[in-house]
Amino acid sequence: MDIKKALLFLSFLAGCIFHAQTLHLYGGADHDQYLGCLNCDNFDKNSIWNKFSDYGNTFGSKSIWNTYGNYGSTYGAYSPWNAYASYPPAIVDQDGNFFGFLTLNPYQPERSELELAVILCRHHDEIRSDVDGWYRRLFR
Repeated sequence: MDIKKALLFLSFLAGCIFHAQTLHLYGGADHDQYLGCLNCDNFDKNSIWNKFSDYGNTFGSKSIWNTYGNYGSTYGAYSPWNAYASYPPAIVDQDGNFFGFLTLNPYQPERSELELAVILCRHHDEIRSDVDGWYRRLFR
C-alpha cells in the first residue's frame, strides 16, 4: 500500500471513530427518565458500565443493574429484564434517533436487534454480577 492510500485509510478510520454513535437509555412510562449511556467508557459518569455512577451501580435507583429497582428488577414495568414489561427502556443516539427497546420480551415489535442489546439481554444476570469484567470483555 503506498503512502497516499495508507493516509487516506487512516483518515477514514479516524472519521469512523469520531462519528461513532453514542447510545443512551431512557425509561419510564413516557421514556423521559435518563438511565445512562449504553456504550460509553466505564469511567464516564453517565455510563451503565461505571460501577460508581448512578447508572452503573447495582444499588442505584436509575440503574438497570439494580435487582430491586424500578429499572432493573425482574418484575418492574420499566425494566428490560422483565419479559412482560409495559415500558422497557428505549435506546436512542445523541441525535434522538430510536434504536428499539432494550427488552427480554421477544414479542415486543420494536425490540432492539443491536448486537450490544442482544448480548445484554442474553447475559444480563452474569453482567450484573461482574460489570467490570463484562465491560472489558465487550469493549476492549
